[in-house]
Amino acid sequence: MNIGEAKVQLKNALTAYFTRDKYGNFRIPQETQRPVFLMGPPGIGKTAIVRQVADEMNIGVVAYSITHHTRQSALGLPMIVTREYGGREYHVSEYTMSEIIGSVYDVIAESGAEEGILFLDEINCASETLTPVMLQFLQFKTFGRHHLPPGWIIVTAGNPPEYNRSARDFDIVTWDRLKRIDIEPDYQAWKSYALKHNVHGSVASYLDIRRENFYRIETTPERTEFVTARGWMDLSDMIHLYEEKDLKVDKSLVIQYLQNDEVAGDFVAYYDLYNKYKSDYRIDEILSGQVPDEIMLRARSAGFDERLSLLGLLLGAVMRDFRGVIEQEDTLSELLPILRDIKQQETEGTDCSEAVAAAIGALRKKMEQTEKRGILTQERQLQLEGALAFLRKTMEELRNGASGFGHIRKCYDEELARMRSDAEAASGRLKAAFEFINNAFGTGDELLIFITELTAGWYSARFISRYGSDEYYDCSEQLAFHQRHLDLAGEIGDIVNINSYEL
Repeated sequence: MNIGEAKVQLKNALTAYFTRDKYGNFRIPQETQRPVFLMGPPGIGKTAIVRQVADEMNIGVVAYSITHHTRQSALGLPMIVTREYGGREYHVSEYTMSEIIGSVYDVIAESGAEEGILFLDEINCASETLTPVMLQFLQFKTFGRHHLPPGWIIVTAGNPPEYNRSARDFDIVTWDRLKRIDIEPDYQAWKSYALKHNVHGSVASYLDIRRENFYRIETTPERTEFVTARGWMDLSDMIHLYEEKDLKVDKSLVIQYLQNDEVAGDFVAYYDLYNKYKSDYRIDEILSGQVPDEIMLRARSAGFDERLSLLGLLLGAVMRDFRGVIEQEDTLSELLPILRDIKQQETEGTDCSEAVAAAIGALRKKMEQTEKRGILTQERQLQLEGALAFLRKTMEELRNGASGFGHIRKCYDEELARMRSDAEAASGRLKAAFEFINNAFGTGDELLIFITELTAGWYSARFISRYGSDEYYDCSEQLAFHQRHLDLAGEIGDIVNINSYEL
Protein backbone atom coordinates (compact mmCIF):
# COMPACT_ATOMS: atom_id res chain seq x y z
CA MET A 1 0.00 0.00 0.00
CA ASN A 2 1.07 3.63 -0.34
CA ILE A 3 1.96 5.95 2.54
CA GLY A 4 -1.51 7.54 2.58
CA GLU A 5 -3.22 4.15 2.88
CA ALA A 6 -0.73 3.13 5.59
CA LYS A 7 -1.63 6.24 7.57
CA VAL A 8 -5.31 5.28 7.47
CA GLN A 9 -4.48 1.74 8.64
CA LEU A 10 -2.33 3.08 11.48
CA LYS A 11 -5.01 5.52 12.63
CA ASN A 12 -7.69 2.82 12.51
CA ALA A 13 -5.51 0.44 14.55
CA LEU A 14 -4.93 3.07 17.23
CA THR A 15 -8.63 3.92 17.33
CA ALA A 16 -9.39 0.24 17.98
CA TYR A 17 -6.64 -0.12 20.59
CA PHE A 18 -7.85 2.96 22.50
CA THR A 19 -11.45 1.68 22.64
CA ARG A 20 -12.64 0.83 26.16
CA ASP A 21 -15.61 -1.07 27.56
CA LYS A 22 -18.19 0.39 29.92
CA TYR A 23 -15.91 -0.29 32.90
CA GLY A 24 -13.00 1.61 31.40
CA ASN A 25 -10.99 -1.46 30.40
CA PHE A 26 -9.40 -1.70 26.95
CA ARG A 27 -11.51 -3.88 24.65
CA ILE A 28 -8.24 -5.37 23.40
CA PRO A 29 -6.03 -5.78 26.50
CA GLN A 30 -2.65 -4.09 26.26
CA GLU A 31 -0.85 -7.43 26.44
CA THR A 32 -2.57 -8.63 23.25
CA GLN A 33 -2.36 -5.36 21.32
CA ARG A 34 -0.01 -6.19 18.48
CA PRO A 35 2.63 -3.50 17.94
CA VAL A 36 2.28 -1.93 14.50
CA PHE A 37 5.30 -2.51 12.24
CA LEU A 38 5.68 -0.13 9.29
CA MET A 39 7.93 -1.85 6.76
CA GLY A 40 9.13 0.27 3.86
CA PRO A 41 12.14 1.72 2.08
CA PRO A 42 14.04 4.67 3.60
CA GLY A 43 12.76 8.22 3.24
CA ILE A 44 9.21 7.20 2.33
CA GLY A 45 7.56 9.06 5.23
CA LYS A 46 7.03 6.44 7.96
CA THR A 47 8.06 8.77 10.78
CA ALA A 48 6.02 11.62 9.28
CA ILE A 49 2.74 9.68 9.29
CA VAL A 50 3.25 8.60 12.90
CA ARG A 51 3.54 12.25 13.98
CA GLN A 52 0.60 13.25 11.76
CA VAL A 53 -1.62 10.59 13.33
CA ALA A 54 -0.58 11.64 16.83
CA ASP A 55 -1.36 15.27 15.97
CA GLU A 56 -4.75 14.44 14.44
CA MET A 57 -5.72 12.23 17.41
CA ASN A 58 -4.30 14.73 19.93
CA ILE A 59 -2.21 12.11 21.69
CA GLY A 60 1.43 12.06 22.76
CA VAL A 61 4.35 10.61 20.84
CA VAL A 62 7.82 9.57 22.00
CA ALA A 63 10.21 8.59 19.21
CA TYR A 64 13.48 6.67 19.36
CA SER A 65 15.79 5.13 16.80
CA ILE A 66 16.59 1.78 18.34
CA THR A 67 20.02 1.68 16.67
CA HIS A 68 21.15 4.38 19.12
CA HIS A 69 20.46 2.15 22.10
CA THR A 70 22.43 -0.50 23.92
CA ARG A 71 21.01 -3.23 26.08
CA GLN A 72 21.69 -1.08 29.15
CA SER A 73 19.90 2.06 27.94
CA ALA A 74 16.87 0.08 26.76
CA LEU A 75 16.65 -2.38 29.66
CA GLY A 76 18.16 -0.23 32.41
CA LEU A 77 21.30 -0.66 34.52
CA PRO A 78 21.63 -3.64 36.87
CA MET A 79 21.50 -2.98 40.59
CA ILE A 80 21.64 -5.17 43.72
CA VAL A 81 18.58 -5.21 45.98
CA THR A 82 17.63 -7.26 49.05
CA ARG A 83 14.66 -9.61 48.95
CA GLU A 84 13.27 -12.01 51.55
CA TYR A 85 12.39 -15.53 50.46
CA GLY A 86 11.28 -18.22 52.93
CA GLY A 87 12.27 -16.12 55.89
CA ARG A 88 15.82 -15.47 54.63
CA GLU A 89 17.27 -12.40 52.92
CA TYR A 90 18.97 -12.67 49.54
CA HIS A 91 20.83 -10.22 47.34
CA VAL A 92 19.34 -10.24 43.87
CA SER A 93 19.82 -8.13 40.74
CA GLU A 94 17.17 -5.86 39.30
CA TYR A 95 17.28 -3.13 36.70
CA THR A 96 16.76 0.58 36.88
CA MET A 97 13.98 1.99 34.72
CA SER A 98 14.61 1.90 30.99
CA GLU A 99 15.43 5.26 29.45
CA ILE A 100 12.70 4.59 26.88
CA ILE A 101 9.98 3.80 29.43
CA GLY A 102 11.13 6.71 31.58
CA SER A 103 10.72 9.10 28.64
CA VAL A 104 7.09 8.05 28.25
CA TYR A 105 6.40 8.75 31.91
CA ASP A 106 8.14 12.13 31.55
CA VAL A 107 5.83 13.10 28.68
CA ILE A 108 2.78 12.03 30.69
CA ALA A 109 3.91 14.11 33.68
CA GLU A 110 4.81 17.19 31.64
CA SER A 111 1.94 17.24 29.13
CA GLY A 112 -0.84 15.14 30.64
CA ALA A 113 -0.89 12.83 27.60
CA GLU A 114 -2.51 9.70 29.06
CA GLU A 115 -2.65 8.14 25.58
CA GLY A 116 0.11 8.12 23.01
CA ILE A 117 2.49 6.35 20.65
CA LEU A 118 5.90 4.97 21.55
CA PHE A 119 7.58 4.96 18.15
CA LEU A 120 10.67 2.78 17.76
CA ASP A 121 12.40 3.25 14.41
CA GLU A 122 14.79 0.81 12.68
CA ILE A 123 13.59 -1.94 14.99
CA ASN A 124 15.01 -4.68 12.76
CA CYS A 125 18.48 -3.12 13.03
CA ALA A 126 18.81 -3.58 16.79
CA SER A 127 22.14 -4.99 17.94
CA GLU A 128 22.33 -8.70 18.61
CA THR A 129 22.66 -8.09 22.35
CA LEU A 130 19.52 -5.98 22.33
CA THR A 131 17.39 -8.25 20.15
CA PRO A 132 16.12 -10.60 22.93
CA VAL A 133 15.18 -7.60 25.08
CA MET A 134 13.33 -5.98 22.17
CA LEU A 135 11.42 -9.15 21.35
CA GLN A 136 10.31 -9.39 24.98
CA PHE A 137 9.20 -5.77 24.89
CA LEU A 138 7.21 -6.21 21.67
CA GLN A 139 5.38 -9.18 23.14
CA PHE A 140 4.93 -8.20 26.79
CA LYS A 141 5.37 -4.36 26.66
CA THR A 142 7.97 -4.53 29.44
CA PHE A 143 11.65 -3.70 29.76
CA GLY A 144 12.83 -5.66 32.80
CA ARG A 145 10.22 -5.10 35.55
CA HIS A 146 8.96 -1.85 34.05
CA HIS A 147 5.77 -1.85 32.00
CA LEU A 148 4.75 0.54 29.24
CA PRO A 149 2.02 2.78 30.71
CA PRO A 150 -1.56 1.78 29.81
CA GLY A 151 -2.93 3.82 26.92
CA TRP A 152 0.42 3.95 25.11
CA ILE A 153 0.72 1.95 21.90
CA ILE A 154 3.92 0.60 20.37
CA VAL A 155 4.49 1.53 16.73
CA THR A 156 7.68 0.39 15.06
CA ALA A 157 9.31 0.85 11.67
CA GLY A 158 12.09 -0.68 9.65
CA ASN A 159 13.63 -0.99 6.22
CA PRO A 160 13.64 -4.22 4.19
CA PRO A 161 17.06 -5.94 4.32
CA GLU A 162 17.77 -5.06 0.68
CA TYR A 163 17.89 -1.37 1.64
CA ASN A 164 19.85 -1.67 4.88
CA ARG A 165 22.81 -4.00 5.45
CA SER A 166 22.21 -3.88 9.21
CA ALA A 167 18.60 -5.01 8.89
CA ARG A 168 17.70 -8.57 9.79
CA ASP A 169 14.55 -10.49 9.05
CA PHE A 170 12.49 -11.61 12.02
CA ASP A 171 11.44 -15.21 12.51
CA ILE A 172 7.81 -16.34 12.24
CA VAL A 173 7.38 -16.28 16.01
CA THR A 174 8.17 -12.56 16.05
CA TRP A 175 6.16 -11.66 12.93
CA ASP A 176 3.18 -13.48 14.42
CA ARG A 177 3.17 -10.93 17.26
CA LEU A 178 3.31 -7.83 15.04
CA LYS A 179 0.72 -5.99 12.95
CA ARG A 180 2.76 -5.59 9.77
CA ILE A 181 2.02 -2.86 7.20
CA ASP A 182 4.11 -2.95 4.01
CA ILE A 183 4.54 0.42 2.28
CA GLU A 184 5.60 1.08 -1.30
CA PRO A 185 6.67 4.41 -2.84
CA ASP A 186 3.78 6.25 -4.49
CA TYR A 187 4.23 9.69 -5.98
CA GLN A 188 0.61 10.80 -5.87
CA ALA A 189 0.25 9.90 -2.19
CA TRP A 190 3.45 11.82 -1.39
CA LYS A 191 2.33 14.80 -3.43
CA SER A 192 -0.81 15.27 -1.31
CA TYR A 193 1.45 15.61 1.73
CA ALA A 194 3.98 17.76 -0.13
CA LEU A 195 1.42 20.30 -1.36
CA LYS A 196 0.23 20.82 2.21
CA HIS A 197 3.83 21.39 3.33
CA ASN A 198 4.75 24.03 0.78
CA VAL A 199 6.73 21.91 -1.67
CA HIS A 200 8.65 24.11 -4.10
CA GLY A 201 6.93 24.53 -7.45
CA SER A 202 9.98 23.32 -9.37
CA VAL A 203 9.99 20.03 -7.45
CA ALA A 204 6.26 19.41 -7.89
CA SER A 205 6.18 20.24 -11.59
CA TYR A 206 9.42 18.32 -12.32
CA LEU A 207 8.03 15.18 -10.71
CA ASP A 208 4.76 15.57 -12.60
CA ILE A 209 6.85 15.25 -15.76
CA ARG A 210 9.47 12.76 -14.45
CA ARG A 211 7.54 10.52 -12.09
CA GLU A 212 10.01 7.71 -12.68
CA ASN A 213 12.59 9.81 -10.78
CA PHE A 214 10.50 10.17 -7.64
CA TYR A 215 12.04 7.17 -5.90
CA ARG A 216 15.12 5.37 -7.22
CA ILE A 217 17.67 3.12 -5.55
CA GLU A 218 20.38 1.72 -7.81
CA THR A 219 23.57 -0.16 -6.94
CA THR A 220 26.60 0.47 -9.12
CA PRO A 221 30.12 -1.01 -8.77
CA GLU A 222 31.22 2.25 -7.13
CA ARG A 223 28.33 2.98 -4.76
CA THR A 224 24.61 2.88 -4.15
CA GLU A 225 22.80 5.84 -5.74
CA PHE A 226 19.40 6.81 -4.42
CA VAL A 227 16.60 9.36 -4.54
CA THR A 228 13.90 9.26 -1.85
CA ALA A 229 10.75 11.14 -0.90
CA ARG A 230 12.60 12.60 2.09
CA GLY A 231 15.34 13.84 -0.24
CA TRP A 232 12.84 15.70 -2.45
CA MET A 233 11.15 17.33 0.54
CA ASP A 234 14.42 18.39 2.17
CA LEU A 235 15.69 19.75 -1.15
CA SER A 236 12.46 21.71 -1.56
CA ASP A 237 12.90 23.37 1.85
CA MET A 238 16.49 24.28 0.98
CA ILE A 239 15.53 25.76 -2.42
CA HIS A 240 13.01 28.05 -0.69
CA LEU A 241 15.75 29.33 1.63
CA TYR A 242 18.40 29.61 -1.09
CA GLU A 243 16.06 31.72 -3.21
CA GLU A 244 15.13 33.87 -0.22
CA LYS A 245 18.85 34.53 0.48
CA ASP A 246 19.70 34.90 -3.24
CA LEU A 247 22.01 31.89 -3.19
CA LYS A 248 22.66 29.80 -6.30
CA VAL A 249 20.84 26.50 -6.66
CA ASP A 250 23.17 24.25 -8.65
CA LYS A 251 24.15 20.62 -8.94
CA SER A 252 26.61 20.83 -6.06
CA LEU A 253 23.61 21.57 -3.80
CA VAL A 254 21.11 19.21 -5.43
CA ILE A 255 23.42 16.15 -5.37
CA GLN A 256 23.55 16.46 -1.56
CA TYR A 257 19.84 15.54 -1.46
CA LEU A 258 19.27 13.62 -4.71
CA GLN A 259 22.17 11.21 -4.48
CA ASN A 260 21.87 9.99 -8.02
CA ASP A 261 24.04 11.79 -10.56
CA GLU A 262 21.62 11.39 -13.47
CA VAL A 263 18.55 12.59 -11.56
CA ALA A 264 20.41 15.47 -9.92
CA GLY A 265 21.70 16.71 -13.27
CA ASP A 266 18.28 16.36 -14.89
CA PHE A 267 16.59 18.29 -12.09
CA VAL A 268 19.13 21.13 -12.20
CA ALA A 269 18.54 21.50 -15.95
CA TYR A 270 14.81 21.58 -15.32
CA TYR A 271 15.14 24.04 -12.43
CA ASP A 272 16.96 26.49 -14.71
CA LEU A 273 14.25 26.04 -17.34
CA TYR A 274 11.54 26.47 -14.70
CA ASN A 275 13.01 29.82 -13.68
CA LYS A 276 13.21 30.85 -17.32
CA TYR A 277 9.51 30.05 -17.75
CA LYS A 278 8.81 31.98 -14.55
CA SER A 279 10.52 35.02 -16.00
CA ASP A 280 9.16 34.65 -19.53
CA TYR A 281 5.53 34.06 -18.62
CA ARG A 282 5.29 36.82 -15.99
CA ILE A 283 2.86 34.93 -13.77
CA ASP A 284 1.75 37.97 -11.77
CA GLU A 285 0.56 39.65 -14.96
CA ILE A 286 -1.41 36.54 -15.92
CA LEU A 287 -3.02 36.42 -12.50
CA SER A 288 -3.87 40.11 -12.65
CA GLY A 289 -5.95 39.38 -15.74
CA GLN A 290 -3.66 41.47 -17.97
CA VAL A 291 -2.14 38.87 -20.29
CA PRO A 292 0.14 40.27 -23.01
CA ASP A 293 -0.58 38.90 -26.49
CA GLU A 294 2.91 37.43 -26.85
CA ILE A 295 2.47 35.35 -23.68
CA MET A 296 -0.89 34.01 -24.85
CA LEU A 297 0.56 33.11 -28.23
CA ARG A 298 3.55 31.37 -26.65
CA ALA A 299 1.33 29.34 -24.32
CA ARG A 300 -0.85 28.18 -27.19
CA SER A 301 2.16 27.00 -29.20
CA ALA A 302 4.07 25.46 -26.25
CA GLY A 303 4.81 21.76 -26.01
CA PHE A 304 3.13 19.68 -23.34
CA ASP A 305 6.11 19.69 -20.95
CA GLU A 306 6.25 23.47 -21.10
CA ARG A 307 2.51 23.66 -20.53
CA LEU A 308 2.88 21.45 -17.44
CA SER A 309 5.59 23.76 -16.12
CA LEU A 310 3.37 26.78 -16.75
CA LEU A 311 0.49 25.10 -14.91
CA GLY A 312 2.88 24.38 -12.05
CA LEU A 313 3.83 28.07 -11.89
CA LEU A 314 0.19 29.15 -11.86
CA LEU A 315 -0.73 26.58 -9.22
CA GLY A 316 2.27 27.52 -7.08
CA ALA A 317 1.23 31.17 -7.12
CA VAL A 318 -2.44 30.62 -6.23
CA MET A 319 -1.54 27.98 -3.63
CA ARG A 320 0.67 30.54 -1.87
CA ASP A 321 -2.30 32.93 -1.84
CA PHE A 322 -4.58 30.24 -0.41
CA ARG A 323 -2.05 29.23 2.22
CA GLY A 324 -1.65 32.82 3.38
CA VAL A 325 -5.40 33.23 3.83
CA ILE A 326 -5.83 29.90 5.60
CA GLU A 327 -2.98 30.68 7.99
CA GLN A 328 -4.68 33.98 8.86
CA GLU A 329 -7.94 32.11 9.39
CA ASP A 330 -6.28 29.61 11.69
CA THR A 331 -4.79 32.39 13.80
CA LEU A 332 -8.15 34.16 14.07
CA SER A 333 -9.89 30.91 15.00
CA GLU A 334 -7.34 30.43 17.80
CA LEU A 335 -7.86 33.99 19.00
CA LEU A 336 -11.65 34.09 18.89
CA PRO A 337 -12.50 32.09 22.07
CA ILE A 338 -9.60 33.74 23.91
CA LEU A 339 -10.84 37.24 23.12
CA ARG A 340 -14.41 36.34 24.02
CA ASP A 341 -13.16 35.16 27.40
CA ILE A 342 -11.17 38.39 27.88
CA LYS A 343 -14.30 40.40 27.04
CA GLN A 344 -16.30 38.42 29.62
CA GLN A 345 -13.62 38.95 32.27
CA GLU A 346 -13.61 42.71 31.67
CA THR A 347 -17.41 42.74 31.98
CA GLU A 348 -17.04 41.02 35.36
CA GLY A 349 -14.56 43.63 36.58
CA THR A 350 -11.14 42.16 35.74
CA ASP A 351 -8.59 44.62 34.40
CA CYS A 352 -8.24 44.03 30.65
CA SER A 353 -4.42 44.06 30.75
CA GLU A 354 -4.43 41.40 33.47
CA ALA A 355 -6.83 39.25 31.46
CA VAL A 356 -4.61 39.51 28.35
CA ALA A 357 -1.50 38.67 30.41
CA ALA A 358 -3.26 35.58 31.79
CA ALA A 359 -4.30 34.58 28.26
CA ILE A 360 -0.69 34.89 27.07
CA GLY A 361 0.44 32.62 29.90
CA ALA A 362 -2.22 30.04 29.12
CA LEU A 363 -1.37 30.07 25.42
CA ARG A 364 2.34 29.64 26.13
CA LYS A 365 1.54 26.68 28.35
CA LYS A 366 -0.64 25.20 25.61
CA MET A 367 2.24 25.49 23.15
CA GLU A 368 4.71 23.95 25.60
CA GLN A 369 2.42 21.02 26.31
CA THR A 370 1.82 20.43 22.60
CA GLU A 371 5.58 20.45 22.03
CA LYS A 372 6.18 18.06 24.94
CA ARG A 373 3.60 15.70 23.47
CA GLY A 374 5.72 15.64 20.33
CA ILE A 375 2.91 16.89 18.08
CA LEU A 376 3.77 20.56 17.55
CA THR A 377 3.61 20.72 13.76
CA GLN A 378 4.92 23.70 11.82
CA GLU A 379 1.36 24.71 10.91
CA ARG A 380 0.20 24.51 14.52
CA GLN A 381 3.24 26.44 15.72
CA LEU A 382 2.51 29.24 13.25
CA GLN A 383 -1.11 29.37 14.42
CA LEU A 384 -0.17 29.61 18.10
CA GLU A 385 2.67 32.08 17.55
CA GLY A 386 0.40 34.29 15.45
CA ALA A 387 -2.13 34.39 18.29
CA LEU A 388 0.63 35.09 20.83
CA ALA A 389 2.01 37.93 18.70
CA PHE A 390 -1.43 39.55 18.53
CA LEU A 391 -1.93 39.30 22.29
CA ARG A 392 1.54 40.65 23.11
CA LYS A 393 1.05 43.60 20.79
CA THR A 394 -2.35 44.50 22.24
CA MET A 395 -1.10 44.10 25.81
CA GLU A 396 1.74 46.53 25.14
CA GLU A 397 -0.72 49.01 23.63
CA LEU A 398 -3.06 48.64 26.61
CA ARG A 399 -0.19 49.40 28.97
CA ASN A 400 0.60 52.48 26.89
CA GLY A 401 -2.89 53.89 27.34
CA ALA A 402 -5.14 52.11 24.83
CA SER A 403 -8.75 51.80 26.02
CA GLY A 404 -9.52 48.27 27.20
CA PHE A 405 -11.36 45.67 25.19
CA GLY A 406 -12.63 48.25 22.72
CA HIS A 407 -9.05 48.60 21.47
CA ILE A 408 -8.63 44.81 21.23
CA ARG A 409 -11.84 44.58 19.19
CA LYS A 410 -10.54 47.29 16.85
CA CYS A 411 -7.24 45.40 16.33
CA TYR A 412 -9.06 42.11 15.76
CA ASP A 413 -11.45 43.71 13.25
CA GLU A 414 -8.45 45.06 11.35
CA GLU A 415 -6.95 41.55 11.14
CA LEU A 416 -10.30 40.17 10.00
CA ALA A 417 -10.61 42.85 7.33
CA ARG A 418 -7.06 42.11 6.14
CA MET A 419 -7.87 38.41 5.84
CA ARG A 420 -11.04 39.12 3.86
CA SER A 421 -9.17 41.48 1.57
CA ASP A 422 -6.47 38.86 0.95
CA ALA A 423 -9.17 36.25 0.30
CA GLU A 424 -10.88 38.52 -2.22
CA ALA A 425 -7.54 39.10 -3.96
CA ALA A 426 -6.82 35.36 -4.02
CA SER A 427 -10.26 34.67 -5.51
CA GLY A 428 -9.58 37.23 -8.23
CA ARG A 429 -6.23 35.64 -9.09
CA LEU A 430 -7.83 32.20 -9.23
CA LYS A 431 -10.49 33.53 -11.60
CA ALA A 432 -7.78 35.04 -13.82
CA ALA A 433 -5.93 31.70 -13.87
CA PHE A 434 -9.06 29.92 -15.09
CA GLU A 435 -9.64 32.55 -17.77
CA PHE A 436 -6.06 32.25 -18.99
CA ILE A 437 -6.16 28.43 -19.14
CA ASN A 438 -9.49 28.47 -20.99
CA ASN A 439 -8.28 31.08 -23.49
CA ALA A 440 -4.89 29.43 -24.01
CA PHE A 441 -5.77 25.73 -23.96
CA GLY A 442 -9.55 25.38 -24.01
CA THR A 443 -11.16 22.54 -22.05
CA GLY A 444 -8.41 20.01 -22.69
CA ASP A 445 -5.96 18.12 -20.50
CA GLU A 446 -4.51 21.32 -19.07
CA LEU A 447 -7.81 22.32 -17.48
CA LEU A 448 -8.29 18.78 -16.18
CA ILE A 449 -4.84 18.89 -14.54
CA PHE A 450 -5.52 22.30 -12.99
CA ILE A 451 -8.88 21.18 -11.54
CA THR A 452 -7.33 17.94 -10.25
CA GLU A 453 -4.56 19.78 -8.41
CA LEU A 454 -6.99 22.28 -6.87
CA THR A 455 -9.22 19.44 -5.70
CA ALA A 456 -6.33 17.47 -4.17
CA GLY A 457 -4.57 20.45 -2.57
CA TRP A 458 -5.18 20.88 1.16
CA TYR A 459 -5.15 24.68 1.13
CA SER A 460 -7.00 25.06 -2.18
CA ALA A 461 -9.76 22.68 -1.05
CA ARG A 462 -10.20 24.59 2.20
CA PHE A 463 -10.14 27.95 0.42
CA ILE A 464 -12.67 27.02 -2.24
CA SER A 465 -14.95 25.37 0.31
CA ARG A 466 -14.86 28.57 2.34
CA TYR A 467 -14.99 31.29 -0.32
CA GLY A 468 -16.30 29.48 -3.36
CA SER A 469 -15.26 29.79 -6.99
CA ASP A 470 -17.82 29.92 -9.79
CA GLU A 471 -15.12 29.04 -12.31
CA TYR A 472 -14.07 25.99 -10.30
CA TYR A 473 -17.64 24.77 -9.86
CA ASP A 474 -18.50 25.26 -13.54
CA CYS A 475 -15.39 23.49 -14.79
CA SER A 476 -15.49 20.71 -12.22
CA GLU A 477 -19.09 19.92 -13.07
CA GLN A 478 -18.16 19.72 -16.73
CA LEU A 479 -15.29 17.40 -15.82
CA ALA A 480 -17.27 15.40 -13.20
CA PHE A 481 -15.19 16.74 -10.33
CA HIS A 482 -17.90 18.48 -8.36
CA GLN A 483 -18.84 15.48 -6.21
CA ARG A 484 -15.19 14.82 -5.43
CA HIS A 485 -14.91 18.43 -4.29
CA LEU A 486 -17.88 18.01 -1.96
CA ASP A 487 -16.43 14.77 -0.58
CA LEU A 488 -13.11 16.47 0.06
CA ALA A 489 -14.77 19.33 1.88
CA GLY A 490 -16.42 16.78 4.12
CA GLU A 491 -13.08 15.11 4.79
CA ILE A 492 -11.55 18.40 5.86
CA GLY A 493 -14.23 18.86 8.49
CA ASP A 494 -17.19 21.08 9.16
CA ILE A 495 -16.78 24.24 7.12
CA VAL A 496 -18.17 27.16 9.11
CA ASN A 497 -19.43 30.38 7.62
CA ILE A 498 -16.91 33.24 7.45
CA ASN A 499 -19.21 35.31 9.67
CA SER A 500 -18.35 32.95 12.54
CA TYR A 501 -15.13 34.95 12.92
CA GLU A 502 -17.10 37.98 14.08
CA LEU A 503 -16.09 38.83 17.65
